[in-house]
Amino acid sequence: MITFPNAKINLGLNVVSRRPDGYSNLETVFYPIPVCDALELLDSDEKGLKFVQTGLEVDGDVEKNLVVRAFRAVEKATGRTFDAKVHLQKSIPFGAGIGGGSADASFMIRMMNEHYNLGWSDEKMAEIAITIGADCPIFIYNRPMYAEGKGEILSDIDVNLSGYYFVLVKPNVHVSTADAFRGITPAPAKINCRDIVSLPMKEWKGKLENDFEKTIFALHPSVAAIKEKLYELGAVYASMSGSGSSLFGFFEEKPNLDGLFGDAYVFCQKL
Repeated sequence: MITFPNAKINLGLNVVSRRPDGYSNLETVFYPIPVCDALELLDSDEKGLKFVQTGLEVDGDVEKNLVVRAFRAVEKATGRTFDAKVHLQKSIPFGAGIGGGSADASFMIRMMNEHYNLGWSDEKMAEIAITIGADCPIFIYNRPMYAEGKGEILSDIDVNLSGYYFVLVKPNVHVSTADAFRGITPAPAKINCRDIVSLPMKEWKGKLENDFEKTIFALHPSVAAIKEKLYELGAVYASMSGSGSSLFGFFEEKPNLDGLFGDAYVFCQKL
């Protein structure tokens, strides 16, 4: 069984308050994008889990990989052990603010639910996904959704961006999530992002904001420059996703991106 975990972007992201548990309360709109990894699950004659990861290199203990953690979480929830081979082909760039690792984890849960006929609802799978990461549940539903709380309180939202050319640029810049949050002064947005995205996209600029941009752009002017370049190229709307460092833009016509962003990861596709 093979699936293709896809990333997401944040259409607006506002940090509205601090929480006593150390997290922050957010308001954002998650939107799936066609930037994907590949994840394969096969039965195995060998005992336990054999996990193989190729493509972009993931450092660290294998047991801390989000796919493996999701596999273990399903085993714990069912009280069973599964003999399986799992292969992750990693293509979604790291540290991009687009949820690649979270997508892999949630797709692992979804695949195991189907492959092993567990019969879980989306809500049940989301309960397990949240134990892996705050933005994991969005990938269980994998459709545009408005999020509150840590990002786990989800509700459907009617946003359809099909027909636009979508451009994603991930520079070779590491953004510390801790630094991103450290520079934030939480406050409710003047206009909720849920309401802004209901407007025509041409009205989003100047209204739909990512609170992390101010801090990250000050620390990394090269990231700010990419957003400006996207607008120079004719983007209807451009923004940073999550806490960075990827930038995205929506275009009515396909832009010419040849040689503009150096060694950055660049993706362009009509939605």
